[in-house]
Amino acid sequence: MSVAEIREEILRPYTVSEGFYDEVFMNSGEIRPSYEKLYSVFNQYSPEEFKKMNESTKLSFLLQGVTFATYTENPKGTERIFPFDLMPRIITKNEWEILERGLIQRNTAINLFLQDIYNDKKILRDKIVPSDLIFSSVNYNKYMVDFEPQGNIYNHISGTDLIKHSDGQFYVLEDNVRCPSGVSYVLSNRDALKRTISNLFTSLNVQTVYDYPEALLNCMRSVSPEGVDRANCAVLTPGIYNSAYYEHAFLAQSMGVQLVEGRDLFVDKGFLYMKTIYGPKKCDVLYRRVDDDFIDPLVFRRDSMLGVPGLMDVYRQGNVTLLNAPGTGASDDKAVYTYIPKIIKYYLDQEPILQNVHTYQCEIPSERDHVIQNMEELVIKPVDQSGGYGIFMGNKSTKAEREEMKAKILSDPREYVAQPIMRLSSHSTFMEDSGEFEPRHVDLRTFTLFGKNFQHVLKGGLTRVALKKGSLIVNSSQGGGSKDTWVADM
Repeated sequence: MSVAEIREEILRPYTVSEGFYDEVFMNSGEIRPSYEKLYSVFNQYSPEEFKKMNESTKLSFLLQGVTFATYTENPKGTERIFPFDLMPRIITKNEWEILERGLIQRNTAINLFLQDIYNDKKILRDKIVPSDLIFSSVNYNKYMVDFEPQGNIYNHISGTDLIKHSDGQFYVLEDNVRCPSGVSYVLSNRDALKRTISNLFTSLNVQTVYDYPEALLNCMRSVSPEGVDRANCAVLTPGIYNSAYYEHAFLAQSMGVQLVEGRDLFVDKGFLYMKTIYGPKKCDVLYRRVDDDFIDPLVFRRDSMLGVPGLMDVYRQGNVTLLNAPGTGASDDKAVYTYIPKIIKYYLDQEPILQNVHTYQCEIPSERDHVIQNMEELVIKPVDQSGGYGIFMGNKSTKAEREEMKAKILSDPREYVAQPIMRLSSHSTFMEDSGEFEPRHVDLRTFTLFGKNFQHVLKGGLTRVALKKGSLIVNSSQGGGSKDTWVADM
């Protein structure tokens, strides 16, 4: 089936983006085989009917409170409905099996790396990774030195960002093992499509994502403190003004555990307790969505009102488990990312299943010179930021902006890395303004759970969409949206 044959239906004119891999259409205009059943269903709708479905979904998201906050326009945050596109992304079973093996391999190595840099430091002594790179990281947590968390698990929840390049292959863009967010939108997106095209889930044998809350709870309980048979678990949130508060509340409710703020917890005689209407209740495992700097004012930022005084002492005594472990951000560092292939080889004696994007470290003089001389061809990123903040797109920059970026790099080269501007794959996306489908660039955030003798990879993940035409930045904080991601048996 070609584009021309369905032009009278919901797609109308659609042009494949030249030079980019289109996941729905081949360059010839033919629909890829994995999408044929989907289009046979979509073509039953007129453009007007599809618009109504789209509006109904937006209203449903609003009523459910599926929102997020951005801080670019308003320092106090602006609440928005999370943009969602009804056109799902399909990943075949065979393709997914490779991704899943690669994610488990990668995050196993990252966990071993974290365990090592806070204890034996063997990889540093063997000069596989430069010591200065680790100890200069703002996320290296000295309070984790010579301490091993329950089960020796650090990155209980990992969010690995993948892109499909113009060669049709997946590459890892970055690792997120501090507080990766977005999984609640995966489940909300699935709910939305279940209500509109439910018959396709059975015919394509789409893998479920609804097992994630149970898997997360099992992961938490697997790393409960010694001697605890049935752990009391809770989710620690900074509060209602946090950009991901919807997710914090959603996950707590889905797991059937308490959602707490720092003021709801206290430490007594070496244990952590929750305040309840029935009196204190011991908390054994805490999924904390509060950054390291704010979790304990006695150890980190003394002005923090979000954490719990004495929490780190209870943690180091082994009387509570924190997800993720403090200090995991040392492997989140985008400069450390360049060493992940070597880290995999060092700890596992395996070649990486998933490849990195080539990355230049501005701290290395020769690589810094290359970056400064080729800024228009590169994307430059701060090593310790997330959410798309601070990203410099060279091909969209002015001469003045390049000079400003150059000054920043020269003043603090450790703070920046650079990558070639990758040709992210595009995907058919319904644009409200035009009422038509247009190609938009996408990436994929996957979620991997590690516990004690426990592993789980969410079958799908969050496909993020750059809704602005030509944009390669998919983050919701930068105007991006999302799609449901189907791992289909085909």
